Amino acid sequence: MTVMIPFKEGEANLDWLALTDALAAGHDLPRADVADVFLYEGDNTLLNRSAWIAGMGLAVKCATIFPGNRAQGKPAIGGAVNLFSGDDGALDAILDFHLVTKWKTAGDSLLAARRLARPDSRKILIVGAGTVGHSLWQAYGAAFPEAQFTIWNRSPAGAATFAAALPGVTIADDLETAVRAADIVTSATMTTEPIIKGDWLQPGQHIDLIGAYRPDMREADDVALQRARIFVDSKETTIGHIGELKIPIMAGVIAPDDVIADYYSLGCFQRTDDAEITLFKNGGGAHLDLMTSRYILSAWQAQEARN
Repeated sequence: MTVMIPFKEGEANLDWLALTDALAAGHDLPRADVADVFLYEGDNTLLNRSAWIAGMGLAVKCATIFPGNRAQGKPAIGGAVNLFSGDDGALDAILDFHLVTKWKTAGDSLLAARRLARPDSRKILIVGAGTVGHSLWQAYGAAFPEAQFTIWNRSPAGAATFAAALPGVTIADDLETAVRAADIVTSATMTTEPIIKGDWLQPGQHIDLIGAYRPDMREADDVALQRARIFVDSKETTIGHIGELKIPIMAGVIAPDDVIADYYSLGCFQRTDDAEITLFKNGGGAHLDLMTSRYILSAWQAQEARN
């Protein structure tokens, strides 16, 4: 019987740290078979991602991304996630697209931060006051309970709305000053031109880049990539597809071998000392949607059993 998992009811069963543990365990299984299809028309994107992991099953996620919808008061992102059994191909669950995306995106970054950020990190800067920024506040707050959060947004009004909605968040007026003061910088913007400058980075920082998902998008400049030890969630879905890495690699600024590891080599996700700068590129990927969907379904079923 297919389970339908809506956003509010599904989220009530979830835990950020448990999700990161589930993502880590998912990468102990055989490597995912992933197929991505990107179609573009102007600023609009159709993203279709599918994954199959032996021992976990299959997931298909289809998303439309229309940034211009915001100006019309309409959602910028729509889509659906279907989760299938790997045993007989049955449709196990249909999950709310935004539920899977929220927990996958922030959980992806949180897994890296739990491995790479200094355990004593306290000052966390969120760059971008959108929906993902709110999720990052929740996720990072779960792993760093004593964190002091600062928000910077291109629109001061957006930063003010963000800070008013979330307790204890302060507003940064100047991005450079805020980056220099942070222990962790987590960025989720729609920029195509780098806004985080490598000259601003300080010893011991962890930089988490989420926003760029197209070949023409970047959030950090060349100097930032050259100064940091670089990690990604999946080499297959980032290096040749996302501008954050593809552009500087094509320009000879960095080489593919400068990407130290992805989650299939999770044991490499560790600092060599407290002074180094670590940088993680969150590229997403259908295999992470599959792992997250399985975690959500398991949590749902556990709650149903308790009831």
